[in-house]
Amino acid sequence: MSANYWESTQKRYWLFTKDELALMRQKLEDENPEIVRMFPLPQPRHLAIYFNQQLLRLGKRLTIRQQAMATAQVYLKRFYTRVEIRRTNPYLVITTAIYLACKMEESPQHIRLIVTEARQLWQDFIGLDTSKIGECEFFLISEMSSQLIVYQPYRSLLALRNEFALVDEDVQLAKSIINDHYMTDLPFLCSPHTVALVAILLALVLRPNSSVPGQNSSGAAAAGLAAAQAALSQAHSARSGQGGILAEIPSTPEVKERHQENRITRVQHFAAWLAESDVDIAAMVDATQEIISFYECYEQYNDKFTREQINRFVKARNLDK
Repeated sequence: MSANYWESTQKRYWLFTKDELALMRQKLEDENPEIVRMFPLPQPRHLAIYFNQQLLRLGKRLTIRQQAMATAQVYLKRFYTRVEIRRTNPYLVITTAIYLACKMEESPQHIRLIVTEARQLWQDFIGLDTSKIGECEFFLISEMSSQLIVYQPYRSLLALRNEFALVDEDVQLAKSIINDHYMTDLPFLCSPHTVALVAILLALVLRPNSSVPGQNSSGAAAAGLAAAQAALSQAHSARSGQGGILAEIPSTPEVKERHQENRITRVQHFAAWLAESDVDIAAMVDATQEIISFYECYEQYNDKFTREQINRFVKARNLDK
């Protein structure tokens, strides 16, 4: 096991550019043209949302710790960069990812219990034969080249809590943002500490908006992106000697009075800290945009349509047997 993220297999083998990810996915479709043509699927983000929801449903029944759930989600994402989705039973893969992640995170679950609970959720797609989980586990490990150690952003978030004077509500919102990032490509695009910093920044700029009546999620996302980008821009300017860090962070008309002063002060402190660090600000800008665009995409998600499209190819190709 690597002593830290920078020497880990995660950093060496599972960090890609957006173009590299697109090419990997396109290659999978090009290698399976017939089933791709026969079984069209929703966009990847909507598939990720659906898989995330199913994984959480099973995790809740088994009372699995968040760390193991996060690792399972990374396994799922890694596996599907190597294997075309339509060639698998996603419900079996989800079940197996949780089973394997629990073992790796030292909170193992009995295989029979996991199979029983999974069958309660997806009785048309999961049988009682535990050997299927064993076979799928070998498949996952093989496709991930036995690279199973996953570094998560949660540790960085907790380590930075005091630095940015985060209260419990800030930490919970930041954790929620980290949880959501597993439905994006960010686990492949940037380091865990970058994700943690983006989550902290968004928690600082978004939390006051939650108390504003009638503000929709698109408005909150737009406001959060503007304030976050302003902070990152200031940090970049200060680092390069192009401007002062204490210029006021732009606020939106919805964010007023009692929250404004505290919010601006904390965001300014964040920007000042960032300017003095060696954190990749460009990566933070990209990650922030990825998170915000994901929230906008979520509003178009159709659970029924996505479920039907997945169930269709599983049944048609007898992958539930």
